[in-house]
Amino acid sequence: MDVITSKDHKKAIHYLLSTTVIVAALGYFVDIYDLLLFGIVRLPSLTELGLNEQARSIQGASILNWQMSGLLLGGIIWGILGDKKGRLSVLFGSIITYSIANIACGFVHDVALYKLFRFIAGIGLAGELGAGITLVSESLPQRLRAIGTSVVAGVGLLGAVAGYFTVELFSWRNAYFIGGGLGVLLLCLRVGVFESGMFQSLKKNEQVKKGHFLSFLSDKNNLKLYLKCIGIGLPTWYVIGILATFSNEFGKALHITTPIKPGLAVMWCYIGLAAGDLISGIISYYLESRRKAVALLMSFTLIGSIVYLYAGITTPTELYLMCLWLGFGIGYWAMFVTIGAEQFGTNVRATAATTIPNMVRGTVVGMTTLYAALKPMVFELNAAAIVGVICFAIGFYSILTIPETHHKDLDFIQE
Repeated sequence: MDVITSKDHKKAIHYLLSTTVIVAALGYFVDIYDLLLFGIVRLPSLTELGLNEQARSIQGASILNWQMSGLLLGGIIWGILGDKKGRLSVLFGSIITYSIANIACGFVHDVALYKLFRFIAGIGLAGELGAGITLVSESLPQRLRAIGTSVVAGVGLLGAVAGYFTVELFSWRNAYFIGGGLGVLLLCLRVGVFESGMFQSLKKNEQVKKGHFLSFLSDKNNLKLYLKCIGIGLPTWYVIGILATFSNEFGKALHITTPIKPGLAVMWCYIGLAAGDLISGIISYYLESRRKAVALLMSFTLIGSIVYLYAGITTPTELYLMCLWLGFGIGYWAMFVTIGAEQFGTNVRATAATTIPNMVRGTVVGMTTLYAALKPMVFELNAAAIVGVICFAIGFYSILTIPETHHKDLDFIQE
């Protein structure tokens, strides 16, 4: 095992506290803040726009779908640009896009413009994580890749907590202005970040095809790998998109008398997620395996999901604590994106790392649709359980059959 001794301990810390890691972490912090902001301000913003309860429900779902559609499209756009023009170009371009869009959201006075600006924000938000993880993975020594990307995600996911308290302290419009302002400040910090050396070397090779998204679909082996990478991430958004988001419905189904606040449930989930992401890199380092670390945390999440739905939770405190447990369990989010980046060559790595997490986010639409269709037949708890069985079955199959990448050299070209 490649252990960091006292002699090179300072060098390891230097790498992990480098400008690249810090700026990528802060970038993901702002990204998560803006990504979850609409979900937090949905009710107050649509109420101020004059919508009644039924209209808020319909238009709220529609606006969210527009944002998710932007994420899917943006993942492909920024991924291809990251491999063709460079990782830094995506980091700059994406943050400019979503910062302007979020500031614009603070000025909206009708639903049509709200949808447009959330769609544009979704496009911008899609590029941050994949480009950041790719840049950090290619910049750090092999033994520190997992820890470095975990630091990025662990710090970044606290943006959800910041978003929740910002809305508690300020109006929804000011919350959007703050998000846009944080993006502008971050843009200034990124001036000192250097491009990946692997990409710089690849850029000189004119014969290599870069950012070819269709290569994931046209080649049978690549398609299998790509789908398995997506499959690994399904339990993460099952927890966020179903168990945390609809926690108010599960609270009623469990006969909890005090109303459950979904925003608070999501916040506790993300606190656990941030802690889990920091720990997952350390687990992977000591086990010398991405697969074992993810499988361990996925198992922890499965147990938590069963407890959440069927152990007979009776108080809001118990439910929020279970959200913390589940959040910690899905703290392999950064590891899952890192696995996606490490599976593919330098010429399509940014495309893979950027599209894969956004494809997972896009599956939430299918999860919520299936959950809603099953509720009238089997009620809330069983409907959520059925969706969970599907997500965990795919997740475990994917992580147990995908190639290990812990010791993999990333300086290679995808044919």
